Amino acid sequence: MKKIGNFLVGFLLLQLIWLLGALLLHTRALPNPLFVYLNFPRVLEAGIFLHVGASLLRITAGILISLLLGIPLGLFMAYQKNGCRFLNPLVYFAYPIPKTALLPVVMLLLGLGNASKIVILVLTVVFQVMIGTKDAALGIDESFYQVAQSCNASARDMFFHITLPAILPSLFTGLRINVGTSLAVLFLVEAYGTRLGIGYYILDAWSRISYLEMYGGILVISLMGALLFLILELLETRVVRR
Repeated sequence: MKKIGNFLVGFLLLQLIWLLGALLLHTRALPNPLFVYLNFPRVLEAGIFLHVGASLLRITAGILISLLLGIPLGLFMAYQKNGCRFLNPLVYFAYPIPKTALLPVVMLLLGLGNASKIVILVLTVVFQVMIGTKDAALGIDESFYQVAQSCNASARDMFFHITLPAILPSLFTGLRINVGTSLAVLFLVEAYGTRLGIGYYILDAWSRISYLEMYGGILVISLMGALLFLILELLETRVVRR
């Protein structure tokens, strides 16, 4: 309840800042938030939930694929010296490259559909998952494994009772950061080759100079990010033992 309360307080403060900015600037480019909310039925009629669903599908697929790839590769880098020697240079060279710069290449190879957009999201997230997993695994005290081995624990037991609990906090921290990053990247990739997605909706409204609809879309994508962030925080409190 405290986390939800903080979320609501932050939302109300942003609305107040928005209102003050609209009143001070008095420009059509920054409308009064009250007008945006009054126009929201029109946003709903435009099928905003279809756009939200398409974007959530892409983000969910991108993050899940990144976890399925990044966690094993991160553990491989942590526990296999040869793997670390091979993958470390690749990861640290590829990680800083802006993944949106690869969008034309990915679209040429995979087309304009969902596949290219999900691949860009995976390229954005997977390296952070790999690095976070590797660093968290390397930070585990070796004595934990030695005690487990003295009790005849299997490799499976050591993974689920030592390794996984140790890397979960780092994974959740990375996921919260990646939600914001994924939404920012998705906003760009949905500008091409699609008519569904919250990024497409905002840019389409902007191109039509429909500022009330544009701000309605911005409000929706902001709420999407905040709710996903909140869900991850609540899930972390249930899963991670402090």
